[in-house]
Amino acid sequence: AHQSWTHQGRYTSQAMLLLFETSAGYSLFKVKDEGILENVEDLEKAFSSSEKAKKIVSLEAFYKFDNTAEALAATAAMVDSKIGKDLKKFLKKHACGETLALVDAKLGGLIKEKLGIACISNSGVMELMRGVRYQINELIGGFTDADIAPMALGLSHSLSRYKLKFSPDKVDTMVVQAIGLLDELDKELNTYAMRVREWYGWHFPELTKIIQDNTQYAKLVVQMGDRATAAQHDLSSTGLDEEVEQELKDAAIISMGTEISRDDLDNIKQLAEQVISLSEYRIQLFDYLKSRMHAIAPNLTALVGELVGARLISHAGSLINLAKHPASTVQILGAEKALFRALKTKHETPKYGLIYHASLIGQAAPKFKGKISRVLAAKCALSIRVDALGESNEATIGIDSREKVEARLRQLEGKSLGDVSGVVSPTERAKKTEHNRVNKDAPAILSPPKAYNPDADAKQKKDKKKRKEKEHPSESPAKKSKKEKKEKR
Repeated sequence: AHQSWTHQGRYTSQAMLLLFETSAGYSLFKVKDEGILENVEDLEKAFSSSEKAKKIVSLEAFYKFDNTAEALAATAAMVDSKIGKDLKKFLKKHACGETLALVDAKLGGLIKEKLGIACISNSGVMELMRGVRYQINELIGGFTDADIAPMALGLSHSLSRYKLKFSPDKVDTMVVQAIGLLDELDKELNTYAMRVREWYGWHFPELTKIIQDNTQYAKLVVQMGDRATAAQHDLSSTGLDEEVEQELKDAAIISMGTEISRDDLDNIKQLAEQVISLSEYRIQLFDYLKSRMHAIAPNLTALVGELVGARLISHAGSLINLAKHPASTVQILGAEKALFRALKTKHETPKYGLIYHASLIGQAAPKFKGKISRVLAAKCALSIRVDALGESNEATIGIDSREKVEARLRQLEGKSLGDVSGVVSPTERAKKTEHNRVNKDAPAILSPPKAYNPDADAKQKKDKKKRKEKEHPSESPAKKSKKEKKEKR
């Protein structure tokens, strides 16, 4: 038999075929001079030109891929060391009874097992493959670099998408950018809103106490303008109640604010309009973030909400990176400074990081927040891995995990309520009853309550002596005299 996996270095007269995969299709090359495989150094010289290469190998058969989908399926199977249907038919037709040289030893073992074709894979075959790749256009014929390059590029992109299970809905970069922009918008909105309050407060200081919401305050500034005209405006369009509107108009009449020019008022209105537009854009951005999170990480969203989930993904860099973190890391993600400071100073490490803002931890009592954060982080780690690597787009595991965390929270709160109210379980009550029995052999008779003994409260020495004499009247007079002498000394 021909040398297949023994690598003895000897070849029989049986023909050898080289399996070579390209982006255009499968190709089988007949090796004319098999002895050259024993001299690896000579192979480089043998493929220095197309004429020399054609003396070593010649094209035996070629199978062309019909479309990109077929090429992708075939290449994906080859990458995973599997035999595709097209490759199986191709080899059965052209390679039966021959020896097949190929790079992947695992694939060679499968071909030998399923098709009965002897296969070899060694350093000589690797060098032969390099030479064929160098002169592939000349050896196949009919192809140029301009033909092969677009095929290779398209196939590489398709294969990358296939390996990563690419989906436009699963792009977590959008979530990272959206949550970053949302946080920046919140900071800018707070800054602008406070500037409007301070600026317009010179003219109408009482409005700050009456209206707490920043967006509503900005809308009132735009609509009302000068406080002297407050009574002329219908402010119900800004969402004010009738009572609050009347209070505002009354305050405008007796306001202690200073008068401002028309030009100043116009500038304040422009800033207020910016606050209103930014607030409206923030609402749109939050809705977009919610839809993205439900598409990318539905299970994580069901557990901790859109904002906390997006911040966890943003902090880790991507959903895949977050899926690589263990539950203990997810629990303290965002509290790295506190963690390393605690390790350095040998103090207690933090119990939670970004996950602290989840609604489930917010519901827990302060003494249970650490336990609930640990349970929640464990469920989050599982949900993140399902979102990152799973096929389903539904939040089944996330909903189940949330119910379990809520059940754990109720269990902890139930225990604490029992301790506070003095409720004792039946087993504990039975133990106390058994302990308080006078006669252990008696059925269930409790000892009678002890009567109050006023003599037990005596603190003076004389009182103690009298009490001892009452308790021990049989004490001998000799002992009494000795004690009296000692006391005199």
